[in-house]
Amino acid sequence: MNKKRIVVTGMGVVSCFGTDVDQFYRDLLAGKSGIAPIEEFPCQDYPTRFAGVVRNFDVGDYLDKKQARRVDPFIRYTMVAGKKALEQGKLTGDALAKLDKRRSGILIGSGMGGMTVFYDGTEALLTKGYRRITPFFVPYIITNMGGALLAIDLGFMGPNYSISTACATANYCIHSAAQHILRGEADLMLCGGTESPINPIGVAGFVAIKALSVRNDDPQKASRPWDKKRDGFVMGEGAGVLLLESLEHALERGAPILAEYLGGAINCDAHHMTDPREDGLGVSLCIENAIREAGIPKDQINYINAHATSTLAGDLCEVRAVKQVFGPHVNNIKMNATKSMIGHCLGAAGGIEAIATIKAIETGMLHPTINLDEPEEELEGIDVVPHVAKPHKVTAALSSSFGFGGHNSSLIFAPYTE
Repeated sequence: MNKKRIVVTGMGVVSCFGTDVDQFYRDLLAGKSGIAPIEEFPCQDYPTRFAGVVRNFDVGDYLDKKQARRVDPFIRYTMVAGKKALEQGKLTGDALAKLDKRRSGILIGSGMGGMTVFYDGTEALLTKGYRRITPFFVPYIITNMGGALLAIDLGFMGPNYSISTACATANYCIHSAAQHILRGEADLMLCGGTESPINPIGVAGFVAIKALSVRNDDPQKASRPWDKKRDGFVMGEGAGVLLLESLEHALERGAPILAEYLGGAINCDAHHMTDPREDGLGVSLCIENAIREAGIPKDQINYINAHATSTLAGDLCEVRAVKQVFGPHVNNIKMNATKSMIGHCLGAAGGIEAIATIKAIETGMLHPTINLDEPEEELEGIDVVPHVAKPHKVTAALSSSFGFGGHNSSLIFAPYTE
């Protein structure tokens, strides 16, 4: 059966490296670290005092200034990344006006939602009473509101909701958005993830489960995927949004085609609330299912943008799964860890890493995995692009994200060919 083809025609990012996709990838290729001490709130008593923070962020003309002051940062990130994806996809002005908005949807999720608004509202309740809580409290904490406000701005009347599967959120959203296009329910979808957790309660929550690195003396060396001296992940924030379209729709309007989305898969470890299966079985099944949906041979995949958070347990489970799936072909695969430079952006991670994956396809250059000074032995046979960027002609790329609750997700992208 001939499957409808889906292409990526635009990308929008908000990150610790700014909001320009090309500059974001240049910083990754340079091996730059975006991790810095937290200055946004007093945290001198916290055992972890650094993160990949979005700074000097200006909504520009993407959002009304009065509304921008009110909404939670995760909503601001959604609006900017979403509209920048449309800009790159040449959907502004007359082109946007001519679009069939009834067949245009938005699926941008968040793992945690409006944590800043939630924290401020809780503080107001406890110190000043319920009358001082803003009437915007509920709308601005719920995870669907970023996509909803973006749709209101754009007039997009197609499928619109959020998925929240912890750190797999963005990939789940991209996968589900593609399904709407495949089923003929939409011509195009803005999809991905957004997160703004760098606030007192967000950081404290991860401190409480002892998930974070405590390398306060050298924050830029703290995110160390696959390194023997890793001591936990580093929190990040931002948004990553893709513009997906059916190929026929993209060609009809003369859209720029950046890459092709071949397929994806989602599943569950059904194992533990926070820890992955040690044998990597859930992950390997997810990757196998993604390859099956993509309809390509395994050996076409020669690049993996790994989840690789820098946690003791998770890093090696993913490596085991990759080896189970690809066998001897792992010797031909290059795999890198974007989180080594920007930290773990939680619900936004998959969207931001999908952008890095597509830029690798576009540029023929893979960004390095930094801070990998003492690689784990289980990495043997896999080129994880340590320290320095490498040229690599990507034939097909796998980007995976995994979340608390055992949520696994894998997406496959490839260069577009006619």
